[in-house]
Amino acid sequence: MSEHTTSLSLCVLTVSDTRTSANDTSGDYLVESLTEAGHQLRERAILPDDRYQLRALMSRWIADADVDGVLVTGGTGFTGRDSTPEALLPLLDKTMPGFGEIFRAISFAEIGTSSLQSRAFAGLANGTFVFCLPGSTSACRTAWERLIRAQLDSGTKPCNLAALRPRLKE
Repeated sequence: MSEHTTSLSLCVLTVSDTRTSANDTSGDYLVESLTEAGHQLRERAILPDDRYQLRALMSRWIADADVDGVLVTGGTGFTGRDSTPEALLPLLDKTMPGFGEIFRAISFAEIGTSSLQSRAFAGLANGTFVFCLPGSTSACRTAWERLIRAQLDSGTKPCNLAALRPRLKE
C-alpha cells in the first residue's frame, strides 16, 4: 500500500452451511489480503445459507457509517441452498455489472466453462461497497488479486472505488 492510499474499514462474511472458523480458508484469505493491503478488518462472520440471516447482518453492516465495504464469500453457485444473490441483491442501491462480467471472463481463462456457474456480483448499498464472491479460495484469490485490491487502493489510476468513497452519498 502506498503512502497515499486510504485505509478502508471492511467486513468479511462467509456464507456456508459447512465452514467454521477452523476451516474457513476463503474467509482467512480475504482477511489476510485486506490487512496486508493496509485496510482494517471491522468484523468477520460465518452464516449459513439463509437469506434472512444474511440480510439481517448485511443490513446492520450497511447501516454502520464506519463500514466502507463488505467482502462476501460463498452462496453464489447454483445449488438449492445457494442464496447469496437472492438475499443481497435487493439491498443494493446500485449494481456494478462490470465486476461480475470481468470476474467471469478472468475465471473462464482459469477454469473454462465452469465459470458459467458463478453468480458473483458487486454493488453499492448506502455508500458501502459490497463484493460477493464464490466460496472457493482460488476464486477469492482471483477476485482480490485481479479486481478488488486495485479498486480499493486510492492510488490506482486512472480511477478507483476508494477515491469515490467521500462522494458516494451525494
